Amino acid sequence: MDTDLGADFGAGLSADDFKLAFRNHAAGVAVITADVGDGPVAMTATSVFSVSAEPPLLVFSISDMSSSTPTIEQAKTVVVHLLEAEQYPLAKLGATHGVDRFADTTQWTRLPTGEVVFPAAHAWIRGEIVQRTRAGQSILVTVHALEAKLPDPADAAAPLVYYNRQWHALTEQSRLG
Repeated sequence: MDTDLGADFGAGLSADDFKLAFRNHAAGVAVITADVGDGPVAMTATSVFSVSAEPPLLVFSISDMSSSTPTIEQAKTVVVHLLEAEQYPLAKLGATHGVDRFADTTQWTRLPTGEVVFPAAHAWIRGEIVQRTRAGQSILVTVHALEAKLPDPADAAAPLVYYNRQWHALTEQSRLG
């Protein structure tokens, strides 16, 4: 662990109030995959965001409660899949506990570098983990983007978002202004 933000901060907002505050904050949906040799793992995340274009860095968080956390803590690289609404089943698969997320071998493959990828994802980014920061009961993972499958700029796919504990498609009808 490079940095530790797990210190005792004292009294603060209750966990329930904190969750309620963020419940109405929409977030994009991604599936993160990793493999350190014991078999691949996948998890759905709504915490992915870009932090720098030069160098190309992104961040996501993983909960101590996730079954994927031990593998991602050991991994040198990950693949972050950015999903569109049509990939809702993939997001749901990554979020479902107790299932074999890789049972359907037609949904995934390995890159020449060995990482697991879901080719149907709207876009994906393969990157090297460059920092892990303990933050309470989670770990913030900073990733240096190395390569990507980019979406077609002409593709008007509706992004998949998570809002108020439900999945949604962000469409042209939702655009303001």
